[in-house]
Amino acid sequence: MNAPLPLSLAIVTLNEEANLPRLLESAAGLAAEIVIVDSGSTDGTEAIAREAGATFLTAKWEGFIVQKNRALDACTQPWVLFLDADEALSPELAASLRTLFAGGRPPAADGYWVNRRTWYLGAWIWHAWYPEWRLRLLKRGAARWGGMDPHAALEFHGTAARLEGDLLHYSFRDLEDHLHRTVGYARTMARSYAARGKKFRWRCLLLSPLFAFVKPLVFKQGWRDGWRGWVIAGVRMFDCFAKYAFLLEHERGGKKP
Repeated sequence: MNAPLPLSLAIVTLNEEANLPRLLESAAGLAAEIVIVDSGSTDGTEAIAREAGATFLTAKWEGFIVQKNRALDACTQPWVLFLDADEALSPELAASLRTLFAGGRPPAADGYWVNRRTWYLGAWIWHAWYPEWRLRLLKRGAARWGGMDPHAALEFHGTAARLEGDLLHYSFRDLEDHLHRTVGYARTMARSYAARGKKFRWRCLLLSPLFAFVKPLVFKQGWRDGWRGWVIAGVRMFDCFAKYAFLLEHERGGKKP
């Protein structure tokens, strides 16, 4: 059996008993440490995590950026692989990670991008959301999470390379789940805009959603994903419209987004 890599898996959870077993199974035996920061799960998430030998921490939810940095701070291994609970390592990606650390040599770069492939409404999406390169493997100390909630981004300093193999993303249970979460993300983004002093502009409400529709459907050839590509483009347009509409409501209606 292969020895674990000098690697921490960093995961943020809330009621992920349906997804977490798939993720942990895909990474079984790979990492020397699993760190999970949970924001108050009421299902079997904690039991699943502890059975897998994970360090399970509970912290009040204060946003994606804060929670991800809490997970980062709790890691003790030289390298950190950030994963979402609804993701899983493909066998090819797991093999790439082992190859990267083969022979006890430290990886040549300070960070590594992985390509995420999404399962959506019963099929893999090969165009509208693919390729989707995400910086996920990092030398500890080379980055912190920043950006704007809900779209946390790694603020990275160093050299980066790409890994072979896909990170598998099991995104939404169904269209209702997609739409429900889209509204939540749009509200959060409007809150982030308001907190940073970004002002509402009518051109953003009227023009940005059109570009948001065209980008996945035409520029990324989402039409080749069939009806799913059209749905993805439509929800993306709605998402863009909603975040500016919530910002408008905040400014004109005096309501906190």
